[in-house]
Amino acid sequence: MTHIHVIHENAAWLEPLAAALDRQGLPWRDWFLHRGVLDLSRPPPAGIFYNRMSASSHTRDHRYAAELTAAALAWLERHGRRVVNGSHALDLEISKARQYAALEKTGIRTPDTVLVAGKELLVEAARQRFAGGPFILKPNRGGKGLGVRLFQSPEALADHLESPDYEPPIDGIHLLQQYIRAPVPLITRAEFVGGRFMYAVEVDTSDGFELCPADICAVGNQPRAKFTIVNDIDAGLKGQYQNFLTANAIDVAGIEFITDTNCVGYTYDVNTNTNYNPDAEARAGRSGMKTLAQYLGAQLSSLRAQRSNLDPEIASSLRSSQ
Repeated sequence: MTHIHVIHENAAWLEPLAAALDRQGLPWRDWFLHRGVLDLSRPPPAGIFYNRMSASSHTRDHRYAAELTAAALAWLERHGRRVVNGSHALDLEISKARQYAALEKTGIRTPDTVLVAGKELLVEAARQRFAGGPFILKPNRGGKGLGVRLFQSPEALADHLESPDYEPPIDGIHLLQQYIRAPVPLITRAEFVGGRFMYAVEVDTSDGFELCPADICAVGNQPRAKFTIVNDIDAGLKGQYQNFLTANAIDVAGIEFITDTNCVGYTYDVNTNTNYNPDAEARAGRSGMKTLAQYLGAQLSSLRAQRSNLDPEIASSLRSSQ
């Protein structure tokens, strides 16, 4: 039997999808890809492969999970396996600098950003580009908003770099970025499944930049809803995002943007390992994981239909690889 293989490194984040797949009665397998052995001389199993590797995997002591996943995806794609969020999606997941290049290539505005390799170069780079402040420091490879900090001046950045709070980015690359001042402390995250818009979430940023929507990320009692689902976004922006996803072979993603006081929008993050907030979904009567499970199920059905139409000799060969 062909399966849906879910590639990931965070069991807590997998639970809602696992439940949705089970409710749909879909055959699936858990591929926890932190360490292991891959025989590259043999074909991989048949089926659909869904890549949920996260840019923040290193924060869970899975330092090389993303690198291992990149090798595994290359192996799968070499053998023509259907991969949802394949190699190119992973490449953009683990590099905001490459995200911005890809977004700008498709005509999507991103914040002004300076890439800095070397802690000792940060303060002078900030003085050269953001002397009047404010600006943001973020890691090129992050996830969940970890390591994102707002500074009012290069001098404040210099103090931070000498403090115990400073953590070097895992890939050695820092980003200094234009701070977008919104009329209210709010960002929007547009969710896409199968490259098509599903819904958007407005996120209250009053408490900072760590914006992980998964239930496991919730901390303490929150007096107001941090996440609120909205059914649509600007049609032009939605079309641009869908074109971007198609151009970059990304099937599933959450794309975050912010609008400044002049009503100018900036896109600043693409999450190809997307999670959904259960409280916001309950209030809106929506289920992102159900939609995702249905999409994966449709991909599996399509694969089975293709195989049933193959020449019997080729079909036999594929069955032997399972």
